[in-house]
Amino acid sequence: MSEYPLSRRTALLLFAVVVTMWGLNWTLTKFLVQHISPLWSVAIRAVIAALALAAITLARRQFIVPRRGDMPVIVSVAVLHMGLFSVLVAFGLQFVPVGRSIVLGYTTPLWVAPAAWLLLREPVPRERLAGIVLGLAGIAVMFNPSAFDWSNGNALIGSGLLLLAALCWAANIVYVRGHRWISEPFQLVFWQALLASVLLTVLALMREGVPAIAWTRELVGALLFGGIFGTALAHWAMVIINRSLPATITSLGLLATPVMGVAISALVLGEAIELSLIASMAMILGGIVVGTMSRRKPDVVPTTQPIPVAARPSRQSP
Repeated sequence: MSEYPLSRRTALLLFAVVVTMWGLNWTLTKFLVQHISPLWSVAIRAVIAALALAAITLARRQFIVPRRGDMPVIVSVAVLHMGLFSVLVAFGLQFVPVGRSIVLGYTTPLWVAPAAWLLLREPVPRERLAGIVLGLAGIAVMFNPSAFDWSNGNALIGSGLLLLAALCWAANIVYVRGHRWISEPFQLVFWQALLASVLLTVLALMREGVPAIAWTRELVGALLFGGIFGTALAHWAMVIINRSLPATITSLGLLATPVMGVAISALVLGEAIELSLIASMAMILGGIVVGTMSRRKPDVVPTTQPIPVAARPSRQSP
């Protein structure tokens, strides 16, 4: 695939493919954690992603040795995003349906604005504040007593883990916003995935030992899809898409990911799409749209799904 900007039609088609892959990733993660422990499922996909990214960067002649100034962002993404976010999502999916999980995961931009105001002293204009309020109202709708069983301890734990994952992702985005970049973001993704794969594998070995996995073709396929297509190739494609489409289009277009994820989970897993889920998703995504359309510089919108890759800085990210 050419690294030069694509035609608008081709870029939109490629964008639709990427959004579909990321939406499917949530259902695949649900499948994986039913057959492999969450820690090992994330660790194995991280290893696959690192190998695929190494091949891509070498093929594109983008392979570099990171400089000292690159190390903080490598550690931040590897620990907060590829590590904690992915692990917390995997554990949360053990107890929470995919549809609810992906909506909770996509609350990330709601937490970015207040964190950026607190840590980076970025102003919060009225439009963005209104978006946050609308998004929080959507979360309240999701957890109202008529739509959520508060006596279900596993559901409470799973939802809490997913919200904590969103906070970890938001913390990483805020750091990325303030980072002074030396190398191109894509040149560092391999190193982020490599560090994450090492940390996750060591943690999984220490906590659980060598896994006893009943390998099947479906299981291998899900792992390969998540690591190669859902992470490495999708990130490569987004680099090209970001160069071919306006930032506003990619920013708003990525909001189709949770919609796609909910639809796929209903189609593949037979999950019910409840009215409360539709209402909360509409309010949360609507709040993100309101914040994104602010007259001021838009927040970085999450651009990946588990195993996620770096949220890129605002000069490249939607």
